[in-house]
Amino acid sequence: MTKVALVTGGSRGIGLGIVKQLAQQGFNIAINGVRPAEGVADVLASIKALGVEVIYCQGNVALSADRAKILQAVKDHFGQLNILVNNAGIAPRERRDVLNTSEVSFDEVLDTNLKSCYFLTQAAANWMIEQKESNADFSGSIINISSISATVASVNRGEYCVSKAGISMVTQLFAARLGEYFIPVYEVRPGVIATDMTAGVKEKYDNLIAQGLCVQPRWGTPEDVGKAVGALAMGSFPYSTGQVFMVDGGLTMPRL
Repeated sequence: MTKVALVTGGSRGIGLGIVKQLAQQGFNIAINGVRPAEGVADVLASIKALGVEVIYCQGNVALSADRAKILQAVKDHFGQLNILVNNAGIAPRERRDVLNTSEVSFDEVLDTNLKSCYFLTQAAANWMIEQKESNADFSGSIINISSISATVASVNRGEYCVSKAGISMVTQLFAARLGEYFIPVYEVRPGVIATDMTAGVKEKYDNLIAQGLCVQPRWGTPEDVGKAVGALAMGSFPYSTGQVFMVDGGLTMPRL
């Protein structure tokens, strides 16, 4: 039976890079996003053209009711879920020094990036356990997309860094809990990736990359992240649950 992957925030940027890779590997795909379905019709068509089945699960992962609706849509259509990719995330609407971060911004970013990851993972994990208990051949995994910001401090977007650091612990917690069921949980930690989220700071990072920010002197791409997720989803690292997979061109590698 063809395996099913749910990718949150999968209609653009890193999420779309992941969706394309998984579709190329033969996974049926459930794409989550906040845009109306008509706004992603071209994306759905491009994925269907790869020869897999794809549905769109519209909803805001920051909201409990929407998370339940998203998973129910996957259940109703596919009746199974093998891979959950927690990719949906936002940057602060306004970059502010940590001395001036607002509670409104903190709550919005943490709800979208971290709270959603924790509770969508919780719900998906319980469903995966049910599938495993009813079918010994079931295989599933959970892949959380964090960021180098989990450990690299950016004082003008502290709430984002805190949300990504939290995802690292969510990964470890669920990896520890799901080990007995052989459901691995991984963290993929991208570096500077060229997406619409980073478009506003392109000149800044163009200059930094030219000055040696990364070992490999280029921006990362959604395809780079997609390939890492694809390897994990295919089960290439079955004995590496709870681990961090860096996709940062060597940015965080200590150098003299």
